[in-house]
Amino acid sequence: MSEASNYYGPVVNMNDGHDNIGINYGTVGGAAQEAELRAAVEELTRLLGELRRHLTPEQDRTVEQALPELTPDRGALRGRGLVLAQVAQIAATVGTLGQPVVDAVGRLLALLG
Repeated sequence: MSEASNYYGPVVNMNDGHDNIGINYGTVGGAAQEAELRAAVEELTRLLGELRRHLTPEQDRTVEQALPELTPDRGALRGRGLVLAQVAQIAATVGTLGQPVVDAVGRLLALLG
C-alpha cells in the first residue's frame, strides 16, 4: 500500500547518493495511486460480475444497484462506505466463493485510507 505524498513547493529527494530523483515541483505518486485505485475498482467490479450467478435474487439486486456506485473517484468512494460494506457482507454470506470479493473490498478500503 502506498501513501499519498503532497508536497507544496520544490522537493529534493536524496537517497544516500543512489537513485536520486532530483527536484519534484508537484505531487509525488498521485498518478500511480489513482491508477492503483482504478485497478482495484475494476477488479472488484469484475469479481462481483463473477459472483452474481451464485447470489439470491435479492442479493443480486443489491449488487446490481451497487455497481454504478463503484467508480474510481476517491472522494466519492469514501462517502460510499455503506455500499462497500453491503457488498462485502453479501460476499461473505456466499463463503469461499465470495472471499475474493471480500479481499478486494478490503484492498479498496485500504487504498482509500
